[in-house]
Amino acid sequence: MDCAGKTFETRDPRTGEVIATIAEGDKADVDLAVKAAREAFDNGPWPRMTGYERGRILHKFADLIDSHVEELAMLDTVDAGKLFLVGKIRDIPGAAHLLRYYAGAADKIHGETLKMAQRMHGYTLKEPVGVVGHIVPWNYPSTMFFFKVGPALAAGCTVVVKPAEQTPLSALFYAHLAREAGVPDGVLNVVPGFGPTAGAAVASHMGIDKVSFTGSTEVGRVVMKAAAESNLKPVSLELGGKSPVIVFDDADLDMAVNLVNLATYTNKGEICVAGTRIYVQEGIYDAFVNKAAKLAKKSVVGDPFNPRVNQGPQVDKDQYEKVLKYIDIGKREGATLVTGGKPCGDKGYYIEPTIFTDVKDNMTIAQDEIFGPVMALMKFKTVEEVIQKANNTRYGLAAGIVTKNIDIANTVSRSIRAGAIWINCYFAFDPDAPFGGYKMSGFGKDMGMDALEKYLQTKTVVTPLYNTPWL
Repeated sequence: MDCAGKTFETRDPRTGEVIATIAEGDKADVDLAVKAAREAFDNGPWPRMTGYERGRILHKFADLIDSHVEELAMLDTVDAGKLFLVGKIRDIPGAAHLLRYYAGAADKIHGETLKMAQRMHGYTLKEPVGVVGHIVPWNYPSTMFFFKVGPALAAGCTVVVKPAEQTPLSALFYAHLAREAGVPDGVLNVVPGFGPTAGAAVASHMGIDKVSFTGSTEVGRVVMKAAAESNLKPVSLELGGKSPVIVFDDADLDMAVNLVNLATYTNKGEICVAGTRIYVQEGIYDAFVNKAAKLAKKSVVGDPFNPRVNQGPQVDKDQYEKVLKYIDIGKREGATLVTGGKPCGDKGYYIEPTIFTDVKDNMTIAQDEIFGPVMALMKFKTVEEVIQKANNTRYGLAAGIVTKNIDIANTVSRSIRAGAIWINCYFAFDPDAPFGGYKMSGFGKDMGMDALEKYLQTKTVVTPLYNTPWL
């Protein structure tokens, strides 16, 4: 929808060329979307359906996603520079899987019977929170869309989604599929536009009952402030990360190198849980650096539609320039550039997989979220030392531990202040596994039944009991 006639361009990061012209939503458009969502929530059938009926429509929505996997993967590739094959095999089927998970949960939302200390019958009801505003990032357009929309719709909420201005295409297609699946009018609204206009209107809107945001810590602060200064709507935030991966001396070296390569370079490093602070114990450090550099040099950077390519372009020119700037800062601060560090090709936003050694904990490249293919390698001696180093960050989203020693794995996993700890694996996401951060990585969980709770509120109902034979 667009009532002002304004438009913006979405560009292909492979070339920098315009893919499409998109209607630019602003405050007036958000007002229209909220009005539609409010009407659908207050007077429409969606929250009044049984969970079973809502679930059936969401299952149909998931079926339609499955039948359009190629188109959806293609949209995310041309819009975000994501690997087409990965989108086709993992991202789009994963989005449908997540939607089905919540479709199956829609009729399993229960309150509790309370055992009160007086002659009263008490119980709780779980009720949908109302109209939800979702502000979605550009790095995983499909996955993040359903992180937000799946549990909110299952709970009986209506939603207004503001996709990232860099990647609006798949969100618009999902809105079309939702209508085809039988999601009633006004339940799912998509308003493309920019953060300072459309996003700000969502965060500050008096008619929105809750806002969920994934993105940078800086913008998370702005969203939270706007929510507080408007109608004090609850907020859930999934923000930045600077996740450590800790490799102990007893690790299988080849497995560890492959795992760290995956943790750092997946999705060209544009992933909030990317393992970019790599701590390797001194006994295997030199061998690890050597193998990691060789593997990074083998990585094929190029057109994400080519199935032999390992890494596509950064999402846009701004992100490309930001990553290159961080590489320069790393060199200036005295880290050693082992491999990579340069742009690739003569057009598009491609950057070589990059490895720095001799990184100190206080260096910018060890503290800031770069959101690009840049690995910071550091050496450690003891378990106690590496726990302290791993926690020396304002973030707390995820961490990886590579060891064959169960005692070390248990100690370290309980000592690191982060929301997801992956032992001898990485990116171990699952619809049933709650995901969200500690510290300045935000609060509130996506996925799992915890995410459903975000879109429900608890009401306590009490009636007096007379002449009851038991309490």
